[in-house]
Amino acid sequence: MSEAQLHTHVIRAGSVKENDEQLAGNTLLTDNLWRGAGLALVILLWQVGVNVGWINSFLMGSPVGIAGEAWRLIQSGQLLNDTIATVYATVVGFLAGSILGSICGLMLWFSRSVARIIDPFMVALNGLPKIALAPMIIIWFGSGMFSKIMLAFVATFVVALLSAYQGTHQIDRNLINLMRSLGASRREIFSKVVAPATLPWIISAFRLNIGFALIAEIGGEFISSDRGLGRMIFVAGNLFNLNVVWVGVIMLMIVAIVLYVIVSQVEKRLLPWEKGHK
Repeated sequence: MSEAQLHTHVIRAGSVKENDEQLAGNTLLTDNLWRGAGLALVILLWQVGVNVGWINSFLMGSPVGIAGEAWRLIQSGQLLNDTIATVYATVVGFLAGSILGSICGLMLWFSRSVARIIDPFMVALNGLPKIALAPMIIIWFGSGMFSKIMLAFVATFVVALLSAYQGTHQIDRNLINLMRSLGASRREIFSKVVAPATLPWIISAFRLNIGFALIAEIGGEFISSDRGLGRMIFVAGNLFNLNVVWVGVIMLMIVAIVLYVIVSQVEKRLLPWEKGHK
């Protein structure tokens, strides 16, 4: 192939990539417009239903009432303080549990005997609803922030450990045998094959752990807490103030979306070859 032909192929490949990116951007914009329109229609119908008496605002709340309560909570600073408390405990517990769990799961690749011994305990702990541990953890560590961090940590640690360990078992044995035949040590095989190949499993566990960390954190705030979105929702529910409950639920959804986007961006940088990142 001549230099001119090679140059032409490179230009065509670049044009195809630009067209794909533009098409993906247009598709995302169209999807977001439909989502926004659908959400606006639901809110409009909800408010119309309340105004004409078809929907009981005492039992369901109302968009206008939710907006009013949100504005009141923003002005008083309560919404910001409660959101910061929930996000802080969730993120710290989520990161500590997910990172430490992933490291422990990877380390089990070095010792199959240890992995076999602890496997039933990890499976049992993974199947246990972590919120059942909340009363004990709150008694041990108090009703403050640290107990909520520990709840999020416990909820995410086991999932990350099992996912990382499972990922180490999905590696092509022929590739590991090839590395061994070339004289690579276990440490070199781990750093050059096992750890990189397990990254998709680790990122997948991080995605799951966003929800698990929030569930554990909110459950802990329901049981005993002096601040946080979970406490705000719990108190408002007891007072039948559904508008404030909706404010808390919406804030939790926003927090979950933000965390999901952050994990997706990390995945995009670590695994640029994965589908859906272009």
